[in-house]
Amino acid sequence: MTPPPADTARASGELRLRPPRHRVERRAIAYWTLRAGLISGAIVVEPAIAAAVLQFVEAPPLLVIGLWILTAVAAVPALAFIVTMPQWRYRVHRWETTDDAVYTLAGWLWQEWRVAPMSRIQTVDTQRGPLQRLFGLATITVTTASAAGALRIDGLDAERAAEIAERLTEATQAVQGDAT
Repeated sequence: MTPPPADTARASGELRLRPPRHRVERRAIAYWTLRAGLISGAIVVEPAIAAAVLQFVEAPPLLVIGLWILTAVAAVPALAFIVTMPQWRYRVHRWETTDDAVYTLAGWLWQEWRVAPMSRIQTVDTQRGPLQRLFGLATITVTTASAAGALRIDGLDAERAAEIAERLTEATQAVQGDAT
């Protein structure tokens, strides 16, 4: 069964959990791939460097062979992660903002749909790390009065993220209440 559109939910006075409509930026795939490669590469390179160094100092051959095997064993899941995770994440991650709420769908293996009514939003933050700036991306974090924690929208175009943050800030200021 498909949930009713937001307009139907608004007319009835209630918000419903439903899939958000917007995908993140396609270039987020390259960003997530590079980030996964840097993290996974660091894990795989360490035993390889140790094996190479130990070869030159004439360490026991079994130790060197063991380190090369460890490198190969670590490389297989690392490569699978680098190739699979960014594509999967792009297919799953969704977001949407309306006059009434922020909707997110995120997750890799465990997927989480969330809706945050404007009346529950406490802060709206935008983050741009060095790699995100390289790809022209940003992350919006919407902190709510919820035990489930903040909602994050990763992989947004930086300009669009700034516009969304400004609009959400204006919308939450217009809502009566103290967001608790």
